[in-house]
Amino acid sequence: MNRTIYWHLPGFCFFRSLNLITIDLLKEFPEKFRENYQVGSVYGTFPGAIWNGGRAVFGLVPKHEIENTLKLYNSEKVPVRFTWTNSLLEEKHLQDTYCNLIMHLADNGFNQVLVNSPVLEEYIRREYPSFPLISSTTKRITDRNELRAELFKDYHLVVLDYDLNHDQIFLDELKPFADRLEILVNEVCYPNCKKRSEHYNHQSRMQLEYNVHASFPCPNNSTPRAFAECMNRPAFISNERIGDYINRGYVNFKIAGRGMPVDYVKDSYLYFLVKDEYQELIRKKIDAILQQVQQAKRTKK
Repeated sequence: MNRTIYWHLPGFCFFRSLNLITIDLLKEFPEKFRENYQVGSVYGTFPGAIWNGGRAVFGLVPKHEIENTLKLYNSEKVPVRFTWTNSLLEEKHLQDTYCNLIMHLADNGFNQVLVNSPVLEEYIRREYPSFPLISSTTKRITDRNELRAELFKDYHLVVLDYDLNHDQIFLDELKPFADRLEILVNEVCYPNCKKRSEHYNHQSRMQLEYNVHASFPCPNNSTPRAFAECMNRPAFISNERIGDYINRGYVNFKIAGRGMPVDYVKDSYLYFLVKDEYQELIRKKIDAILQQVQQAKRTKK
């Protein structure tokens, strides 16, 4: 059965050039990419948004640049998905001017929001009802009954906790919901990490307090940040196994990469999206266009 397979790409702001190049190449050379693959969304945040979670991202983006970024992706028929998954939000944070400006500018019934905090989710449902909401993996739902309950709620998609990536029995049980589940294929962290929720809270606090230098004792900090190393992680799903998920009805796959080097993200795209025999060709095209983009930026300065 031919069905469209949706891939959700990281860092819509930080990896904007790489993402847009990949989207354009997929349209220009569909025969060189894996069959029926399509970019389903680009996720992340504009720097400095306190609603952001998962990975703290600092900085500030002016209004015209927010509008331009949204237009670039939406004109390619790709939704921008905000990672509004800060787990420490309170009522007082809901009126944040910057975050509400972003939501207002993106409010077209097409762009999306990842949610974690009940207080923010309720606010968005009330104030911005046209946004499809996605239940975030940062909720850490690994209990089978809790996950089933989550799937019966009004969410566009539910991102599966990667601890369940290879639970074949449970994946079979979830077949009736397969088209509403999203699977993270290249998570660099280890399954069953006892510090994972604590780490998410730490990142949330960093974002709220603009604490750029706060450190966290993560056991993975010393691990090389390379895609080749990620392929050896227990939660990794190889191309050889992706078909097993698709055959079960799973059609949404998420590529991790926020906070990672651009080469890690590029290698991930080439591995998952491009046919083996064309990966070096597409790599050269991406590198050449990225070089042109950088040169244009230097000239503009």
